[in-house]
Amino acid sequence: MNEGTRIKGDDTSRVSLGIGIAVAVLAIGVVIYFTMFFHSVKQQMTGFDPNRPVPDDATLRRRLSTEAYHITRENSTETAFKNKYFDNFRPGIYVDVITGEPLFSSIDKFDGGTGRPTFSKPISKDSIAERDDNSYDMHRIEVRAKRSNAHLGHLIADPTSPSGQRYAVNSAALRFIPTEEMEHEGYASYMSVVTPVAQK
Repeated sequence: MNEGTRIKGDDTSRVSLGIGIAVAVLAIGVVIYFTMFFHSVKQQMTGFDPNRPVPDDATLRRRLSTEAYHITRENSTETAFKNKYFDNFRPGIYVDVITGEPLFSSIDKFDGGTGRPTFSKPISKDSIAERDDNSYDMHRIEVRAKRSNAHLGHLIADPTSPSGQRYAVNSAALRFIPTEEMEHEGYASYMSVVTPVAQK
């Protein structure tokens, strides 16, 4: 009787041990999967690679906030003075929220009184596309990121701007990378665009 009980107890211990090992292996597998998944996502989002394909619409719907999707893909406009970067004057770069391409530098940012991030010029004119915009019975110049075709905002003549032009851009179309994080984020080669040119 005792012997039979012991055998059953040993069998139960073996089953419990087997289940415990299986659960541990499964947990390790899940951790490895998510580690690799997040590493892959980080690689897709870190730095700018001109050879990286622009994400498709389904991916953008998952990845972007509702507001960022409406602005970049449906030409919406965010609320003035109630957005992320209108009053951000920390040194750094502003990149396309879709591709990570550097578009604007903090050096060229100024207070245009629009309640949205305002720049005197882009880092490179080659990264920006300009289109006629006749919506709302007005004639304006729409500004889009050339590579991702994301709606950014509008280009307006502005005598208070150092360039005579004002790029009024939606915060939600941008991601800001402060100077101290640029190297870690894969933008070390862009440090020169946030460094003021020494006066001669």
